[in-house]
Amino acid sequence: MTEEHSLRRLLSFIVPDPCYERFFVRFDLLHGPCLKILLSKCLGLGIIAGSVMVKVPQIVKIVKARSAVGISFNAIISELVAIAGTIAYSVVNKFPFSAWGEAFFLLMQTLIIGFFTQHYGGKTAKGMIFVVLYLAVLQLLLSPITPLGVITFLQALNMPAVISSKLLQAGTIYRTGHTGELSAITMILVFAGSLARIFTSLQETGDGLLVLTFVVASSCNGILVLQLLYYWNVHPAVKKKK
Repeated sequence: MTEEHSLRRLLSFIVPDPCYERFFVRFDLLHGPCLKILLSKCLGLGIIAGSVMVKVPQIVKIVKARSAVGISFNAIISELVAIAGTIAYSVVNKFPFSAWGEAFFLLMQTLIIGFFTQHYGGKTAKGMIFVVLYLAVLQLLLSPITPLGVITFLQALNMPAVISSKLLQAGTIYRTGHTGELSAITMILVFAGSLARIFTSLQETGDGLLVLTFVVASSCNGILVLQLLYYWNVHPAVKKKK
């Protein structure tokens, strides 16, 4: 195996063959379409890498406080429904992992947060049942016995699921008058990631339904970030005293 062939195989995940020819054979480094592909692949991989830790600050904050105050369990459920739809739809349509891979890591971290909202609310058994049932349903969705029409319908439900998830969380923040144990780092990173996903989805899948889902998600995440800024200096103890 020659060095050139080895390099081509190494870069094939982010640089398809036609673009490899453009960049490394013809040295046409400013070729527009290939630059878009490269940017999209790098953005996608960056989002996936960031998603591995994106909700860890939130989890750490909950564990340190031994409380999930300010976090809506109903919002968590809606978010997990949306994530399951994205994963199942992407797998069935054979989209590249770089176009949806962060959903897997977000799922695991969101599931942990969902469990903690129950555990620190004195409902540990309910939290464990919730986790087991969710994973069982996800396994069913990814199995061949689930019709394609069901998967597509579930993806179409993503938009109302995303909207309800974010609005439920926004409502919880508004009613309590503070962001509680919500992590600012997590909220901002999720917002930035959803914005970047609009571009990568357009470039890598061209799927209008998936793109629209990320547009809606970005808008709703933006509302939460605005609330974060508005209630920046308000803490639960201060609000309670008032």
